[in-house]
Amino acid sequence: MQTSVCRLTLCKLGKVQIGQLRGALLIPIPRLMLPSTRMIFSDTGVWEKDYRAETRQQVEQWWHPRIMEQWRRDTSEEGSQRTKFYVLSMFPYPSGRLHMGHVRVYTISDTIGHFQRMRGHQVLNPMGWDAFGLPAENAAIERGLDPEEWTKSNIKSMREQLDSLGLCFNWDREVTTCHSDYYRWTQYLFIKLFEAGLAYQKEAVVNWDPVDHTVLADEQVDENGHSWRSGALVEQKLLRQWFIKTTNYGKPLLDALADLPEWYGVKGMQANWIGNCTGCYFDFNLKVNGEETGETLAAYTSSPEGVFGAAYIAVLPSHRLLHGTSPVRSALEKAFQPGRDSLTEVTACNLFTLREVPLVISHKTAFDDYLDTVIGIPDVCEEAMSVARALDLRWDTVLKGNENETQTLVHSDEFTGLTREQAFESITHKARERKVGGHLTSSKLRDWLISRQRYWGTPIPIVHCGSCGPVAVPEEELPVILPKLPSITGKGASPLEAAHDWVSCTCPRCKGPARRETDTMDTFVDSAWYYFRYTDPYNQDRPFGRSQADHWLPVDVYIGGKEHAVMHLYYARFLCHFCRDQGLVAHREPFRKLLVQGLIKSQTFKLAEGGQYVKREDVDFTAGEPVAAGGKRLEVTWEKMSKSKHNGLDPQEVVKQYGIDTVRLYILYAAPPEQDILWNAKTDALPGVLRWQSRLWSLVTKLRGARQLGDVPDPFSLKKKEQEEARNIWSNKNYAVEQVTAHFTEDFLLNAAISRLMGLTNTLNSATFKVVLNSREFEEALATLCVMTAPMAPHLASELWTGLCQVKNPLSTLLLRGGDVLQQPWPTVDQEYLEVSDSVELFVRVNNKACGSVTVPLQVSKDAERVRQLVLESPLGQQLLGNRSIKRAILSPRTALINFLIDE
Repeated sequence: MQTSVCRLTLCKLGKVQIGQLRGALLIPIPRLMLPSTRMIFSDTGVWEKDYRAETRQQVEQWWHPRIMEQWRRDTSEEGSQRTKFYVLSMFPYPSGRLHMGHVRVYTISDTIGHFQRMRGHQVLNPMGWDAFGLPAENAAIERGLDPEEWTKSNIKSMREQLDSLGLCFNWDREVTTCHSDYYRWTQYLFIKLFEAGLAYQKEAVVNWDPVDHTVLADEQVDENGHSWRSGALVEQKLLRQWFIKTTNYGKPLLDALADLPEWYGVKGMQANWIGNCTGCYFDFNLKVNGEETGETLAAYTSSPEGVFGAAYIAVLPSHRLLHGTSPVRSALEKAFQPGRDSLTEVTACNLFTLREVPLVISHKTAFDDYLDTVIGIPDVCEEAMSVARALDLRWDTVLKGNENETQTLVHSDEFTGLTREQAFESITHKARERKVGGHLTSSKLRDWLISRQRYWGTPIPIVHCGSCGPVAVPEEELPVILPKLPSITGKGASPLEAAHDWVSCTCPRCKGPARRETDTMDTFVDSAWYYFRYTDPYNQDRPFGRSQADHWLPVDVYIGGKEHAVMHLYYARFLCHFCRDQGLVAHREPFRKLLVQGLIKSQTFKLAEGGQYVKREDVDFTAGEPVAAGGKRLEVTWEKMSKSKHNGLDPQEVVKQYGIDTVRLYILYAAPPEQDILWNAKTDALPGVLRWQSRLWSLVTKLRGARQLGDVPDPFSLKKKEQEEARNIWSNKNYAVEQVTAHFTEDFLLNAAISRLMGLTNTLNSATFKVVLNSREFEEALATLCVMTAPMAPHLASELWTGLCQVKNPLSTLLLRGGDVLQQPWPTVDQEYLEVSDSVELFVRVNNKACGSVTVPLQVSKDAERVRQLVLESPLGQQLLGNRSIKRAILSPRTALINFLIDE
């Protein structure tokens, strides 16, 4: 039977058939019988000297399942005695296909996760799905499908793609926002906000998307008045909407930024979004002709200490009060005189001072920033003084003294006699205690509009009762399940209005007839707390356990696009502050470090006339300047990858062509994480990382070859020059460990970390044969290089480590530890190096071109002027710059590098 299996037959069999045949015959089939197939050392025990594309593919096929299984096993077995490290990448919307931006962010998080685990940390690197929202609903409508089925199908597809990239997530903690066991707790948190007076409903003039048929928050409308998603010109509508009073947290959110590390400019963006929190709102009850209307109004002042001296409150002509159906509207319309300040019959009782003032319709079309309601206090505002005098209004003087001396309060009840500064603190504090305003915020910050008139979202857990008003659904009745609908049109009223049996319900308070709220929540509510749920994803009693959240939070590194620098981060920070005040968690801030990643861009070709995008294969490059068919002129730019712009790349096709590790290394090496990558496979970093992989392979080949010659290595046989060479390798190894570790932990310049490893590779590559054969320094440096490469290129490093650990006559105990490379501890700098390291190797560039290095004293290595002088005095500096005109010398604050800009 054995002899009947001929070589020709085997060559015609597929891999699975060969494996089955080998198992059936119970004999090994020699690789020599398949001359066209090269196999790797881990499988055959035979080391291939050359690193080919075929080798790369086989390395990844072998190690891919083993690495993922080892990660699963290691993370599930780790105990809490390790120091935690929570690395989190922003979870994706399940569109069905990954794009290169996904690959970039998840490669970074995967790399950091491997690194931190090798450092001995208990690592959490979870993944989930931001699964509600308009895209799924619109796609389902177009295809006549259920959004849930569409979303589930996309999640399955994207999960398979993520796995194919070898990304090691804690899939046992997966969350999906459209699952009821998740949005049950989104509803729970909404109810907590409602009970705290932070979730409320009011009529408002809102942004209406006429294409997607839903309300948009101000943040979701661009500067030209178009929808952020559909691109439609936004209309204004008066609707009754749900808001979350994020303005109450304006000052705490602003102040907390000071305690966070720098976030690539995002802290400044957050601060600008919030604004200067120097004022506050006070609540007023409105009356018409002395009769209560049941309506309340919040009005802003930048001088709350003067609130007892209010003469009026003013609203803009565009204010929602002039567009409603209440008695207030009639009174305002009656009084309104365009182009002038209009005194009305509506009065407003300040719930803090209990003093009543008239309501005025301002002649203005806008107040400062984004306000539509202000308190007129003549003592602190000249404009308010002019309005009050023109309308013959009365007010109390509340300030004693002029602006050049300490002013004190008068006619201000219990606050009389306080200085303005004292009164500012006391009045706002007392207003907050009484829950009638007083929360310091800015004049530009708005409350968060969360109502959406669409189906595919978290139902708002409120019922409307004719007797009781809006009532929260009891906690034990959560979740309010999204009902199944036979069809969704996405036009007109909220689709949930059609679910008549679901809408009709009983009031939880009086047991009378009631109707469910038919608006759903903005998906930003779902993503404002998902980082909590990852810490305790199966909790059936609460959103998350306090002990689990306190153990993992704050997130140590949060990774995602800078486009989320304002809305998502602001909402997530707000909800964490709120949860802290509710006693649900110990930390106010959810994220310690933020790592924003830039876009991956590719060339686009657009007709100069008409603006249509042209496929690359339809461009003529032979005429010098690229032109389209018929010689039509093109605009050539770099833009975010997109199918519509014909410049997209399918990640799986890229991986198929270059391999997982090559794509990972390219993404990490092409640019610092926060910068954009301009994808050009022929001329950019891709050839460089391919060459580096080959050099790493050749180093292991070199050591194995030296040790297989039969000579037993003898470190004492090295002569003085060779000892100096070995000492230099030792020094370079320690410097690389120091620098790479710093890049992974401090500035996240993973491209610089790879550059440092390439430098160590070059040092080892130039080693003489006797040093390779006989020095422990070479062996340990190569082992260290493999270990430090592992988080970034885990498949290649795993194979290199296997080949290295099987070298004959090892000199170092590093190769005797056992375990795969990702199970090795992260290297540390040798103590002796720390004791003698009083200088650093500084790399020199001229007009951005690498030209060599000089050694400078450690204590002056950050002094730009001193370093410049030392380089110019060095032999290298004399050779390169002696007679050149230097325009500028730039010392990198992050790496040991100085760049001289000179006239050519």
